Amino acid sequence: MDPNEIVTTVLGSCVAVCLYDNSIGIGGMNHFLLPEGQSGDLDDVVFGLHAMELLINEMLKQGADKRRMEAKLFGGAQMIGGLSDIGERNVAFAREFLSDERFPVVAESVGGNMGRRIRFVPTTGSVMQKLVPAV
Repeated sequence: MDPNEIVTTVLGSCVAVCLYDNSIGIGGMNHFLLPEGQSGDLDDVVFGLHAMELLINEMLKQGADKRRMEAKLFGGAQMIGGLSDIGERNVAFAREFLSDERFPVVAESVGGNMGRRIRFVPTTGSVMQKLVPAV
């Protein structure tokens, strides 16, 4: 893995989970739009469960161990006032999933009414966040 690699995403009501195994310096990030859905509705990767499983499985293939993984959680904003609680639902799903899998959440920035630009360094687990006003 390139030590200079940076993974970026921009979030509104979507959620990104960054997982990191500190003992071997392997990390990854996903980005999902909806907590759940019917298979075939959209590309399955937009759903939280599928996005989480893909991220974990890819990290395991690279030698990570679930017992050493820690999580950082971002997003879930309410971008359009009063219209939807999808951001809250995405955050609730992510928190429940991470708790069920016993991944400690070591940092989070969720909710509010601003988007977030996330830059994740997979080899160090560091995350930089910039708040982005709704357009």
